[in-house]
Amino acid sequence: MDWGRAKNVLIISFLLLNILLGYQLWLDIKVQLNVNVNTAELPQDTVLLMQQKRISLEANLPLETPKLGDLTYLLQSDSRKKAEPVILNTPADSTIIFTKSELVKTLGNFIPELDQYQFDSLNSRDGVFVLHRVVDGLPMFDVKLELYYSSQKITAFQQDRVELLGTGDARQVLPAAKVVASLIETYLPDGAVITDIQLGYHGQIFDSEKQVSAPSWRVLLENGSPFYVHAISGEVATDEEQGEAAANGLR
Repeated sequence: MDWGRAKNVLIISFLLLNILLGYQLWLDIKVQLNVNVNTAELPQDTVLLMQQKRISLEANLPLETPKLGDLTYLLQSDSRKKAEPVILNTPADSTIIFTKSELVKTLGNFIPELDQYQFDSLNSRDGVFVLHRVVDGLPMFDVKLELYYSSQKITAFQQDRVELLGTGDARQVLPAAKVVASLIETYLPDGAVITDIQLGYHGQIFDSEKQVSAPSWRVLLENGSPFYVHAISGEVATDEEQGEAAANGLR
């Protein structure tokens, strides 16, 4: 047996093992640091409950708590369930969605008020880019512009257009940390993964032109319907619940 060669093989094997173990330790420390950063604003008992329920918080908790009031507006377009997509005479390159100036330059002449909509990458799905109407920098989660694409080309669109009528009395919104803590304690199932938390406006769409949208925190999960938490009262709703309520109201 060539002992010198065997010795070199053992040294290399131990070296590779140490590198592998060191890399795994670095990954564990990195994950723990991210968890600590994301959960720093949460109460300690909520963090312990997260660990027990195996709930992960992969999104940063927004720190802003502005004063906001309800939005009252007129819904100018038919609901998305009734309307048909508008076909573009000249399909546009789908990559323009990632640069707002290019998007407006290319499709601004075909889609009204396009500059007032903001791309929502987390709510988009295969074949459909979703944008929301923005008011003072905050999205109206129920007012959408959907751009349909295939073969890397935007081919059609479907748009909700609104006319803002006014804003109610402004009150300070609940902190995102308090909202997330409440969801963890009461609503989120074991193993849930929170991927995004964003402040905007949300409200049930009624069979009427005049609508009201309240300041709301939208909490997205890796799987399952998003949660909408009224940013003043703390009331919780999901898309599924509001869809059922709307269906019952139309019967």
